[in-house]
Amino acid sequence: MRWQVSQTRRVEYDLVNVEDVFDPGSEALLSMGRVRAGRRFVVVDECVYRHHGPRIHAYFAHHRIQARIVPFPGGEAGKTVERWLGLLRELDDFPIHRRDEPVIAIGGGALTDVVGFVASSYRRGVPHIKVPTTLMGYVDASVGIKAGVNFNDRKNRLGSFEPPRRVLLDRRLLATLEPRHLRNGLCEIVKLAVIKDAELFGLLERHGATGLRAAFQDAHGGDILDRAIDGMLEELAPNLFEDELARKVDFGHTFSYGLETRFEDRLLHGEAVLLDILVSTAIARHRGLLAVGHAARILGLVGRLGIAPALELLDVELMWQSLQDRVEHRNGHQRVPLPAAIGECVFVDDIARAEIAASIDTLKQWTRP
Repeated sequence: MRWQVSQTRRVEYDLVNVEDVFDPGSEALLSMGRVRAGRRFVVVDECVYRHHGPRIHAYFAHHRIQARIVPFPGGEAGKTVERWLGLLRELDDFPIHRRDEPVIAIGGGALTDVVGFVASSYRRGVPHIKVPTTLMGYVDASVGIKAGVNFNDRKNRLGSFEPPRRVLLDRRLLATLEPRHLRNGLCEIVKLAVIKDAELFGLLERHGATGLRAAFQDAHGGDILDRAIDGMLEELAPNLFEDELARKVDFGHTFSYGLETRFEDRLLHGEAVLLDILVSTAIARHRGLLAVGHAARILGLVGRLGIAPALELLDVELMWQSLQDRVEHRNGHQRVPLPAAIGECVFVDDIARAEIAASIDTLKQWTRP
């Protein structure tokens, strides 16, 4: 006797540009789920809460929604099993309807990762809405469906794939970010431009620096953000559950894991990704995959954007071990994306330790005054 079950889960969610998401006149935050006599469990980045806490409280009061608003630490400090369990306990003390009172996550990518994992875990799954407040969250973490926490001193070791019901994109929230955090998110946009979108790369060359100074509140800044999200969705939507492990969006995410974990007090995620991008560019150049002019444009863009990569943190052994970890993650193959031109990518499976060392030396030569 044999039984077979076959089921396909439908995944459907919207990403919506919103103007002033905390304006009481806007219904965006309540556009999904029950409103009359409704409740919402709302997790807010502590820094965002300091800037916008009174407006968030006023918003739900205006709409007569009973809201449990929980300030939460942003960044990697919040991505722990203990913090995840703490949120689950708070949620369990504030019961919500299982299907029509979505959890709301307001914060950066680390926070939306944790809250997404809370939503996937609680009662085997409740709906949630994301409101990214960092550039990294806006163009990267909020776009896909991965959720999780760090575990056993390793990044994202526990987690799930959990689609949000909706992602609300209010770029006004980026206006209060510190320059370093804007540059941090911009590194993910550079990643996408180098590996798959020559037009986006050109936009960054022409308008990236001014967009950065304007915290992406200007028209060209908005164009850069929208095109970056378009590119991310082109890559993610056909492969949401990562059935295919050769992914262009993994560019910059091979050697960076070890660097980010070891130098957590010195490197933000995007800064580690940028180091990976530059090392990968040098490897591609060594192999003859990437023309010298294209390599020069990549380095030139980083300089034009005013990003100063911490090359002194590059460590051959650490990066080699990070590559071995990625081999396990990518099911026994390196599957390392390398640039073949601006906007083009190839995958390789045979990077050697000596190549990493040589690429670091080359990179330091390229950037020497």
